[in-house]
Amino acid sequence: MALYVKKDDDRDEEAEYSPFSGIEKGAVLQEARVFNDPQLDSRRCSQVITKLLYLLNQGDSFTKVEATEVFFSVTKLFQSRDIGLRRMVYLIIKELSPCADEVIIVTSSLMKDMNSKTDVYRANAIRVLCRITDGTLLTQIERYLKQAIVDKNPVVASAALVSGYHLLQTNPEIVKRWSNEVQEAVQSRAALVQFHALALLHQIRQNDRLAVSKLVTSLTKGTVRSPLAQCLLIRYTSQVIRESSMNSQAGDRPFYDYLEGCLRHKSEMVILEAARAITELSGVTSRELTPAITVLQLFLSSSKPVLRFAAVRTLNKVAMTHPMAVTSCNIDMESLISDQNRSIATLAITTLLKTGNESGVDRLMKQITNFMSDIADEFKIVVVDAIRSLCLKFPLKFRTLMNFLSNILREEGGFEYKKAIVDSIVTIIRDIPDAKESGLLHLCEFIEDCEFTYLSTQILHFLGIEGPKTSDPSKFIRYIYNRVILENATVRASAVSTLAKFGAMVDSLKPRIFVLLRRCLYDNDDEVRDRATLYLNTIGGDGSVVETDKDVKEFLFGSFDLPLVNLETSLKNYEPSEEPFDVSSVPREVKSQPFAEKKAAAKKPTGLGAPPAGPTSTVDAYEKLLVSIPEFSTFGQLFKSSAPVELTEAETEYSVNVVKHIFDKHVVFQYNCTNTIPEQLLENVTIVVDASEAEEFEEIATKALKSLPYDTPGQTFVAFEKPEGVPAVGKFSNVLRFIVKEVDPSSGEAEEDGVEDEYQLEEFEVVAADYMLKVGVSNFRNAWESLGPDFERVDEYGLGPRESLKEAVTAVINLLGMQPCEGTEVVAANSRSHTCLLSGVYIGNVKVLVRLSFGVDSGKEVAMKLAVRSEDEAVSDAIHELVAN
Repeated sequence: MALYVKKDDDRDEEAEYSPFSGIEKGAVLQEARVFNDPQLDSRRCSQVITKLLYLLNQGDSFTKVEATEVFFSVTKLFQSRDIGLRRMVYLIIKELSPCADEVIIVTSSLMKDMNSKTDVYRANAIRVLCRITDGTLLTQIERYLKQAIVDKNPVVASAALVSGYHLLQTNPEIVKRWSNEVQEAVQSRAALVQFHALALLHQIRQNDRLAVSKLVTSLTKGTVRSPLAQCLLIRYTSQVIRESSMNSQAGDRPFYDYLEGCLRHKSEMVILEAARAITELSGVTSRELTPAITVLQLFLSSSKPVLRFAAVRTLNKVAMTHPMAVTSCNIDMESLISDQNRSIATLAITTLLKTGNESGVDRLMKQITNFMSDIADEFKIVVVDAIRSLCLKFPLKFRTLMNFLSNILREEGGFEYKKAIVDSIVTIIRDIPDAKESGLLHLCEFIEDCEFTYLSTQILHFLGIEGPKTSDPSKFIRYIYNRVILENATVRASAVSTLAKFGAMVDSLKPRIFVLLRRCLYDNDDEVRDRATLYLNTIGGDGSVVETDKDVKEFLFGSFDLPLVNLETSLKNYEPSEEPFDVSSVPREVKSQPFAEKKAAAKKPTGLGAPPAGPTSTVDAYEKLLVSIPEFSTFGQLFKSSAPVELTEAETEYSVNVVKHIFDKHVVFQYNCTNTIPEQLLENVTIVVDASEAEEFEEIATKALKSLPYDTPGQTFVAFEKPEGVPAVGKFSNVLRFIVKEVDPSSGEAEEDGVEDEYQLEEFEVVAADYMLKVGVSNFRNAWESLGPDFERVDEYGLGPRESLKEAVTAVINLLGMQPCEGTEVVAANSRSHTCLLSGVYIGNVKVLVRLSFGVDSGKEVAMKLAVRSEDEAVSDAIHELVAN
């Protein structure tokens, strides 16, 4: 089959064309026999190797026999002196990855090429040998590789350095012996050699902080000529600055002068890297930012799109933390709104939205209006998010920005784009009270033509919460009832619920809502009819109320604080009987996996659809385990199980961690033990607990572990009694006690006689947070209002000097052990104030909500206002007492 074929005249010019289309592995393997011809055709052999490489890169796999046959055939091509064919041979050998037995066959040819007078052979042979060799063969060719690193030919030196970079992952001890040669290569005049040498030298020393610091100190004195190496050095310098900033005094920033000097480098790449490094410095000041902002401003008017993009992207990041420092670039960025590159234009707009002043908002909106129709949805979402932030920054401009969002909401767009707009409007309504009525009307107008069921139901749900609180709730009834008439069953059911909420909250609308709900009884969908029936029986007709107002509002607006997966599991486990299902039996804790914690980074939710964090495991393994142990079966319902607390260091003889199980009157410590010594068997394993620093706890039961073989986890338990319903705290010391027996490695049998031994473990504490369940709420504001001010307690506290506001917020969250709500655990960089919302359930199943307001002064002194609402006055007081102590 010919490698290249002529395209048909009638083929569409836009169609993708490949000269390899239609080739089959079997046919190519047949063609590979050409490698065995006495008279080699270099051109034809190169074409066959190209086809083989194509098949391998397309995912075709060769059997062991096929790969071996091709490999042995290819080795015969070393006889050819054609340079192009030799390079193809190197490529196919690398891709075939021969086994150790086959490598020996080709090693002699490759080592011969390593010492060839042809530099191209030498460089490629080094790459292939290092790719296919193992540690044993590597020691044999190490001398040649060290010579190649300092070779005068830059191609050969770079090949050896790059090979060393890859070998460092598999044979680090050998590569680390090349430090002197690599250090010499760093002084090379060849740009690429210097770049590769610096990268390898840093990799060798990366775990030695002092060595990296010395490397940076020596190289920043001006010995680096390669722009690529200079960019690497700037990154390593930034790393040293970050690591040293914790130990240096305020204002003392090493190597800053070097970074500033790089802003005057002749290479644009180095200038950009230095500017980016300066802007990303921790705690960077306006004075330090100024030179970097100046050079980035010059790049904004560059004729090269890549420079404009890099500059505006860096400025965009700076605007998030230092918007005032970027305002000098606003005029230049305004000219980029019409840039042909849409990515540049989008970044320019979002940066202007972050840095613009209140007087320029109207002019900026006019420019953006023309721009929005020319960009893709993914860029539009970025702009919408920036507009939301701008509206929260300048609340008096909400009408202009809300009208803009409303207009683009009615234009064409995909689901994610429309959801971003709706989320932004919802956020504005929640945070700017004056925007509530106009924002809700905009959303009502949108659902008239909304094609996305999810968005319609979410808007209706939000309308049911906020609509009744407006000055004229009746204006929304028409929009809601239209959804009952014109929409699909899912939206109709949601509209019925929204109508019921208006009827429950607005007395004057109850008769009208009752009539509308009666009409819904004739709907052809079961869900719609069932909801209408339920709400009619709940609210009552003609303005009468069947239940009390408080019960109705709790039913319609109360937060659902049970994790849905926990409810699902409980329902599946429920066995039908005369006793009805008890909702109070559903665990409320956000469970983690019993023996392995899984952590997931939480993304800050905004707008609609921001539910509380769900559990990472639905199996309540702890409760099943404890109930199965007779000594603990009478302790009642398990309230909470903590995450495992490590009591030993890594890589020790024995691995032990403890899980704290909290009951109303008891605490059970579950010690998870692992024996890491193959030659030992542990028997009668127990934990001796010293509770002298935990006066309110009394030990009542111990369950020993009969046998602990090698690498087989086991559990031993110790139970304590404590005052009922009291959040008792204390410190516990622990000693692992056991009988150790030697194990015969050959037979695996343990000796009959053992020796008593013990192993000291770390201490741990039972703290107040252990008595608090992390339970989120779907809408914090509604949950706060539903609890009411009866048991609210408010006070202010000084938290003393802190490194940052974020550290203070994290410390209080960890102290209370509660669930952050609505993403408020995230603190903006360089923020001077912050509000954090927390929710949880205190021991005794008492709901607790907390508002934390933080502020920090110029001396980094942090003050905090703590507001607590709960179902029990004593619990509110207990939270304040915990913080005060």
